[in-house]
Amino acid sequence: MDFQPTEDQQHLRAGVRGLLAGRYGRAALRASVDAAADTGTGTGTDPGAGVDRALWRELGEAGFFALRLPESEGGVGLGLPEAVLVFEEAGRALVPGPLVATHLAAGVVPGAAAGTAVVTAFDLGGPLVAHLGDADAVLGAAAVPAGEPVRSVDPLTPLHRVAAVGDVSAYRDTGALLTAALQLGSALRTVELAVRYAGEREQFGQPIGAFQAVKHLCARMLVRAEVARTAVYAAAVTGDPGEVAAAKLLADEAAVRGARDCLQVHGGMGFTWEADVHLHLKRAWVRAEQWRTAAQAEELLAEELLGEQLHGSAG
Repeated sequence: MDFQPTEDQQHLRAGVRGLLAGRYGRAALRASVDAAADTGTGTGTDPGAGVDRALWRELGEAGFFALRLPESEGGVGLGLPEAVLVFEEAGRALVPGPLVATHLAAGVVPGAAAGTAVVTAFDLGGPLVAHLGDADAVLGAAAVPAGEPVRSVDPLTPLHRVAAVGDVSAYRDTGALLTAALQLGSALRTVELAVRYAGEREQFGQPIGAFQAVKHLCARMLVRAEVARTAVYAAAVTGDPGEVAAAKLLADEAAVRGARDCLQVHGGMGFTWEADVHLHLKRAWVRAEQWRTAAQAEELLAEELLGEQLHGSAG
């Protein structure tokens, strides 16, 4: 089976990358981060996330949220493989907001497909909800509940604690896969950042990328990201819950460990507010808790393996 993107899929990826580069490039990202720092968003002192409604509508117009909605219902009519490519690019650009929940709500919540509504979800497995302050709806809930702001590690992912919990079990596999795609995009981006810095930063009269320890760090980052890419793409084709769980597990590891290794390559510079590396790490930490955690993925995979062993023994 050939898991390489088709020509149309490559054009789709390039189009989304171009859109995000023009609309939410690094300058826009840093402006969002600085604004969050100035207003207290993410620290528990500000109830709103400041989701850019204009950007949200532009994403809706580009078909980001209606990508898998049938054409008969006003959607684009594509599938999970295409959605994974699109979300990979969003993860690479660190686009903030409840992208997965709004995408899943297309055709269910009015305005979600067009990007005129911001939809979040009970995807953190507990009383925490991301971007509640900007949400017009919460997937799996009859109404938007009241919430108490709590401190978030990611300045662009504000969290609220709520009393009610909704049911998102029907969306869990797809939500986990699309979140894995976001993690994959972030992991691939940190590889780029590490390699570029290793080629620019000099010590002892030569780029630090010439040193074996740095080469090994970058190589390990690339291997983890490519393994995750294979798993995510395969799960998008098969839709198998076990493969989705494995993809989420591998993508979370690639994003979190990749960002840590990228910090290591950057040295002290990587820990500064001005560097983007810490933003990838903080977002990866949050996404690792969304839709399906590592523990949940491991439990699902263990159950599948046990079931196969029992079935083999019975045969």
